[in-house]
Amino acid sequence: MVQAFDLSGRRIAISGAGGGIGSETARLVASMGADVMVADLEAPEPLADFLRGQGRESKATALDVTDRTAVEAWAASSGDVYALVDCAAICPFDDWNDDGWDEVAERVFNINLQGPLNLTRAFFPGMVERKGGRIALIGSIAGRIGGVRAAPHYAMSKGGIHSFVRWFSRRGAPHNVTINAVAPGPVATPMTQGEPFEPEMFPMKRMAQAEEIAGPLAFLVSPAASYVNGAVLDINGAMHFS
Repeated sequence: MVQAFDLSGRRIAISGAGGGIGSETARLVASMGADVMVADLEAPEPLADFLRGQGRESKATALDVTDRTAVEAWAASSGDVYALVDCAAICPFDDWNDDGWDEVAERVFNINLQGPLNLTRAFFPGMVERKGGRIALIGSIAGRIGGVRAAPHYAMSKGGIHSFVRWFSRRGAPHNVTINAVAPGPVATPMTQGEPFEPEMFPMKRMAQAEEIAGPLAFLVSPAASYVNGAVLDINGAMHFS
């Protein structure tokens, strides 16, 4: 079973790598043998330096996932990428009656939906050419039940990710390209810091840690998940069952 989780010789691209889940996923897949291309709005150079210090090839890139041209340039410069993990997302905790909310909602949809579309379209052709690949996206409990404290733009965007995973899985399957997602509950990252969550009300009495989401993401891009396609894994500590 050890080989089922071996990523030696594989190249993985991770967007949103500057955040908690993206950074932890990059560190984990590198420990499993992968070379890791990392990107975020600001190039995560310290993370790339760390990964190179672990003996892995790594390059940090500044990337706006809503810019399709920039995304395609990143894909072209990243080499033969075996797996894509998209962790880029925003979750404003606001009210739809707030001034300027429509503009915020547009940005949420652009990052959380257009971003994964741009990334999938950019990396998919290379995976087809190499006769295989893995794509892992970030959904949310908000896409299942409307969230714990999420606003409607975030819940709608994450529900869209779940639908996109199911839609694309049938397109990628004939080429041995799988797409899956994780649907976490609240995670203790900078995105949720300062928000009035009440972990004592959760079944496990705590929020998830970023590394607890990184593990399932690493599984989805590993050989162990070779027949997992179109799945959205619930990772919420028994908050919701789907």
